[in-house]
Amino acid sequence: MRTIFLIIPCLLTSFSFLLAQNSEQDFKWPGQYQVAVCLTYDDGLDCHIDIAVPELDSYDLKGTFYCTGFSNSLRNRMDDWRAITEKGHEIGNHTLFHPCNGGRFDWVKPEYDLRTYTMAQIRNELMTANTFLTAVDGMKERTFAYTCSDFEVNNVSFVDSLRNMFVAARSDGPIPESMDMVDLHFAPSWGVVDPSGADLINYVEEARKKGTMAIFMFHSVGGGYLNVSKEAHRELLEYLTTHKDVIWTDTFMKVMKYIKDSR
Repeated sequence: MRTIFLIIPCLLTSFSFLLAQNSEQDFKWPGQYQVAVCLTYDDGLDCHIDIAVPELDSYDLKGTFYCTGFSNSLRNRMDDWRAITEKGHEIGNHTLFHPCNGGRFDWVKPEYDLRTYTMAQIRNELMTANTFLTAVDGMKERTFAYTCSDFEVNNVSFVDSLRNMFVAARSDGPIPESMDMVDLHFAPSWGVVDPSGADLINYVEEARKKGTMAIFMFHSVGGGYLNVSKEAHRELLEYLTTHKDVIWTDTFMKVMKYIKDSR
């Protein structure tokens, strides 16, 4: 009897390992693709309309643009922002007021400090931002990007409260070792700051070797805060286009939906 009780845990452990292994082996990107790449841009800036989108369009690539409700560019150039969705680009939710943890950043205004937010407050802000963005692009489904990659209000995570509100959400973090590890509402990305073109390409290659995904978190393009130069940005786009037979570059929405459907 004792032998049986010793064997059963071993069998259960082996069975769980095989399930995880088979699940990982079963995941495949569509067609011949070996990796997925998402180009995401935060804060709704003029340089996204003036530089990033024309560059993406010239290479026939699609990007995801996370706009705050109080973006000056979105307010002053709403027709331009609406037009990019007609070209296949995605506009995502980045809150109304870009609240962040004031303990991490001294530029956060007291009224927008997530440490003093309530769960109802962040949910209401996100739902209102969704309504506003629907008025811009007519889309009913939306993805979200955590502001400053912060995901807590008053030291309580609000990740689970987003699962019925958004198709997926982007945070930060290392390239996943396997797709089984990816929480669609806490997807990892790299917040780039002054990278070279080679740095950007190497990031994709690292994800390609793992067979997972590379999500870029851009802010300013061609000059500004948390910047990527036009040259480095263009070098990445050219590389993605040259290897489009094995690298799937698409909006965050489309890639996350594919992962969800594959599960």
